[in-house]
Amino acid sequence: MSRSRWKRRVAAAVLSLTAFGAAAQALPQTVSPQETATSLLDHLDAGDYDRAESQFTAQMASAVPADRLQSVWESLPAQAGTATGRGQPSSVDANGATLVSIPLHYEHAELVAKVAVDADGRIAGFLIQPAPPPSAAPPATDAPFTEADATVGEGEGALPATLAMPRNASAEQPVPAVVLVHGSGAQDRDETIGPNRVFLDIARGLAAKGIAVLRYEKRSKVRPQDFAANFDIDDETTDDAVAAVSILAATPGVDPKQIYVLGHSQGGMMAPRILAQAPEAAGAILFAAPARSLLDILIEQNQRLAAMDGETSDGEKAAIAVLEQQVAAVRKGGDVPLEQTPMRQPASYWHSVDRVDPIAEAKKVDRPMLMLQGGRDIQVVDADWQLWRKAYEKDPRFTFKHYAALNHLGIAGEGPGTLTEYQTPGHVDQQLIDDIADWIHRKPEG
Repeated sequence: MSRSRWKRRVAAAVLSLTAFGAAAQALPQTVSPQETATSLLDHLDAGDYDRAESQFTAQMASAVPADRLQSVWESLPAQAGTATGRGQPSSVDANGATLVSIPLHYEHAELVAKVAVDADGRIAGFLIQPAPPPSAAPPATDAPFTEADATVGEGEGALPATLAMPRNASAEQPVPAVVLVHGSGAQDRDETIGPNRVFLDIARGLAAKGIAVLRYEKRSKVRPQDFAANFDIDDETTDDAVAAVSILAATPGVDPKQIYVLGHSQGGMMAPRILAQAPEAAGAILFAAPARSLLDILIEQNQRLAAMDGETSDGEKAAIAVLEQQVAAVRKGGDVPLEQTPMRQPASYWHSVDRVDPIAEAKKVDRPMLMLQGGRDIQVVDADWQLWRKAYEKDPRFTFKHYAALNHLGIAGEGPGTLTEYQTPGHVDQQLIDDIADWIHRKPEG
């Protein structure tokens, strides 16, 4: 099994952090959440799965019984190698519970166990996922740009960010600027995927060419507590991107008339809406942007990935059938229980996603757009690219650039694209970065 496939299995295997339920019997209040989480792992290591399940809330125990715990826990060594120990626990408060993170060291992988402990001391959620990568090295001391900490938003809800600023920027010679808007999922500011950092490459590549770049942690990454109740795609993506544009417009050394939005994947799909709500933005770069509903693309992606090894197993067929049922349930309208929605996101979120029509929304925004697409992209595919071209290839506001060798991350490769290559270290193609910089420096007109 490939490294990427076991990562997908581990990430999907257990265990929802949103499955908070009533406590069966409160543990003594003298037991800390970290001690509770550690004892859970101790029981799992000892093979005492019934004892582990006894720590769960009633809802959690129903969703993840002892036999399922055993299946997941005992699959880890086969895929990650021998367990070699644990790191120190850490914890944060979230949604009225305490989220405890414990690093898990394995021979071939670094994982992290995340355990949600409710106010009664019961375990309301459990998740195992790949550990985050180490921080990127700072830019070279002789780089033609600097990087500084920044924030997007205000107060408790502000998002940590990084501003890359060309050294020659000044009030007398202000530079153009770009806001980077993430793809789907809980992405960090570098848009780290495996060993690759898509936004780090783009930010530093553009900054080296005289363009300021603001990149920030996605809200779902650093403030999941903001999504405890119903939320929509604007809460997840649009609002923070609009705020980031405003921040750049007020940044000394930035030309307020040359601020652009660069959206990758889902961020590209939302770029026309961000432009509509950010009058300071001069235009947008849409990199691997879907042209269709994400719900349709989600089903299609799962079908494609299941068939990549030459056959679709009965288990994969069953999982796809469940996903199709979940999509149909959401599209009927009204409230749908989380366990019956795609990826356990609330129906309100998916209803808002289904209302996004990026092609129609782009028609309402009278500003230039640069369209970028990799020919080896297996997530946002040629069908979406052709829809964009059919709608706007003759529109002078739009510039189209296609790169036959690039995958969804903008990294070059050979042969058909695969998810496995996401785990191979690489860098965003320099030609793609050069094309973005050239387009911005030409000051395209809408």
